[in-house]
Amino acid sequence: MISTLKNTGSGIWYKEPYVWLLILFPLSAVVMGIIMISLAIRSDDGLVVDDYYKQGLEINMALERDRVAEYYGIDTDISVDESGKRITVHLNGNDMFSMPETLHVGFIHRTRSGFDQTIILTRSHDGNYHASMPALVRGNWDVLIEADNWRKFSVYSIE
Repeated sequence: MISTLKNTGSGIWYKEPYVWLLILFPLSAVVMGIIMISLAIRSDDGLVVDDYYKQGLEINMALERDRVAEYYGIDTDISVDESGKRITVHLNGNDMFSMPETLHVGFIHRTRSGFDQTIILTRSHDGNYHASMPALVRGNWDVLIEADNWRKFSVYSIE
């Protein structure tokens, strides 16, 4: 008994559905690879720093500034007016704390460093610090309030 292969009759390869199924998987991998390469080239993740060693050495100085804020018992209260255009920071501290003339306030986006902004607030006659509020995208922001020898972190949410 000899078996023979039967010809399906079509004979044209591009009319066979299984051929296209076999081509689909490698073709989709190539298309996704091109998309991923274009995304990697166009976007900057901002996570890698040029001088990581220097920043690693500076971490001790930054932690010391946090300890100074704890020593002074600094407490911050951030408020934004109803129009969202004016920011006010109120500081409290213990008896050894003296109020600085200016504060540097950094709004740090949690995932995209390109959205980070820094403003300088000046102390007014009421003892609070005021400035114009920068335009920020929605979400939770880490707020870094710092003066000459101390710094304090806070969280600010934009809905």
